[in-house]
Amino acid sequence: MELGLGIDTGGTYTDAAIMDMLNGTIIESNKALTTYPDLIRGITNSIEGLNPDYLKSIKSVSVSTTLATNTTLEGKGYPAGMILIGHTVPKKLSGDYVISIKGGHDSDGNESAPLEDLETVKEFVRKVGKRVAAFAVSGYFGVRNPEHELKVKEAIREITDMPVVCGHELSLSLGAYERAVTALLNAQLIPISKQFIKSIQTVIEEKGINATLMMMKCDGSLVRIEEALQKPVESIFSGPAASLVGAAHLTGLDTCVTVDVGGTSTDIAMISKGVPEISDSGAKVGGWKTMVKAIRMDTSALGGDSQVWIKRKPYLGPNRVVPLCLAAAEFPVLLEKLEAIEKPKERLMDEIIQPTTFFFRNGPHSEEHLTAELGEDEKVILDLLGEEPLSVYEISAKSGKHPLMFASNLKALIQKRYVGQVGFTPTDALHVLGEYARWDTRASWLGAKILGPYLKKGPEEFSAHIKAEVVRKLALELVSFFADDLKKTDIEKLIGKEAYLKFRVKVPVVLVGAPVRAYLKDLNEIIDADIRIPAYHEVGNAVGALAGKVIHRTEVLIRPLAAGNAGYTVFSELGRDIFEEYGHALDYGLELSQKLVSEYMGGYGLEMENVEYDLKRNDVGSAGKAPLETRLIGIGVGSNGKLA
Repeated sequence: MELGLGIDTGGTYTDAAIMDMLNGTIIESNKALTTYPDLIRGITNSIEGLNPDYLKSIKSVSVSTTLATNTTLEGKGYPAGMILIGHTVPKKLSGDYVISIKGGHDSDGNESAPLEDLETVKEFVRKVGKRVAAFAVSGYFGVRNPEHELKVKEAIREITDMPVVCGHELSLSLGAYERAVTALLNAQLIPISKQFIKSIQTVIEEKGINATLMMMKCDGSLVRIEEALQKPVESIFSGPAASLVGAAHLTGLDTCVTVDVGGTSTDIAMISKGVPEISDSGAKVGGWKTMVKAIRMDTSALGGDSQVWIKRKPYLGPNRVVPLCLAAAEFPVLLEKLEAIEKPKERLMDEIIQPTTFFFRNGPHSEEHLTAELGEDEKVILDLLGEEPLSVYEISAKSGKHPLMFASNLKALIQKRYVGQVGFTPTDALHVLGEYARWDTRASWLGAKILGPYLKKGPEEFSAHIKAEVVRKLALELVSFFADDLKKTDIEKLIGKEAYLKFRVKVPVVLVGAPVRAYLKDLNEIIDADIRIPAYHEVGNAVGALAGKVIHRTEVLIRPLAAGNAGYTVFSELGRDIFEEYGHALDYGLELSQKLVSEYMGGYGLEMENVEYDLKRNDVGSAGKAPLETRLIGIGVGSNGKLA
């Protein structure tokens, strides 16, 4: 056997799985709660639940995580300096750490303005160097000619040894603003990724594991940890990508759609002929549109930890809370509080003021951070909280204020992650129904007993109603994934006619995630499909991190020179080359595409005979006998199991 260890750090769980890399068999797995703010404790706990004898034989370790996604969504990346070449500073990027200098190129890669402000760059670096953790450089049409970006990068490195990221290093697509955003996000994530990976390495060393360390990118491919450190922005959505790859591996399917029901969200994606489908528009996260190649994915704020709250009718999410059953397992006093809970009037109720919600202080925070981030009213509320969860009425008694007077402060503290929230969730509903029992069922039952009367239902009937809502939303998200040109509201109306209508999905549907078995029968009532739940579905992400492949995509563009000039330009990641005839340019482009893939795979010890290579050619228009544009996209796929 040749063993590999897969680790996935998600919003609720940190999963670990051991696989025989020679035949793909899963040998053992374990789940542990993800720990905030110290994620490494959760990783350690997940590994310690595995047989230590296996750990001694681990030869490769592969990880996936939502850390980059969460950091970007929360706007908590490290400050980074941004140097734009040849275009003005957009309002969304304006700030103390962004400057614009003269320079840049045109669409043919010709210099449109000379680069004369290198001294300005150096002054900027000296000024902000102690306040940022990295620098990003993005030039106008830098993908057509990276000369100016590289000169600015060199100038920065004369002043500091901090990381410097250039836009052309991350994407060869046009779009100056999006490329600048991609470079900036990457620079902001470098320190976070470095800290995370270094911690992983520390844990592995402590466990005596001597292995190659890989990380999954958000396009479903694997890279060595050194490359992941240089481009952490490419690990956004690595968790969902790992889930997709894991589902395909566990079922033996090379084409399928995956529905990953996690604690925080539900992610839907598709793999075709063994390669994840890639979004044409690039990854979008936290309102930022990037040029990062990512799987085509639909994400909804629906998970096992989605808050169930009442305001004339039940709502699911979008907030994630700690399920009552889990909180009571750690704090048994919660049972007594639920027994004696004071029920608010329904007109006062929102996602904060609920009869089954409790609040607790979430991890240690320095006084410096508190002073910088929190208002006085927020600090007062935070000081009242401890580790033991308190209801809004307990906080009210301590503060002497009506819940309406501090509800907004609680909400702000939750968004800033200073406060955690406990509440009734779909996981609690499954505990009441006896379909998924992992923690304290009594707490879930009490929660359903409190909330049920608002809908004139008993605990079991209320829980069944919540479960049915989850199933309907899962069906809606699945159908919407294939019918993305239709309004969700229209699809939802059709799903409401399940007594007469049934949607048919022609490709296999794979469910992964801890609670999915409970939803299978009801989902089949709405969706006609080959729906599968494989063994080890609870740790599909960790399996996917191991089962991923080394995938390298290259792009070569061939275009005629500007009007009045004879010849053709070939643009690639190496820069630009000019040829007199189209045929010579095309031959060079075809040869270069395969060469770039071959060299990349060679860095992983993979010979081309062990690599599946595919080339796609797209011609646009014509200018005489030659196209106006030829785009060559080369894709090489190598097996993780054959890495040197």
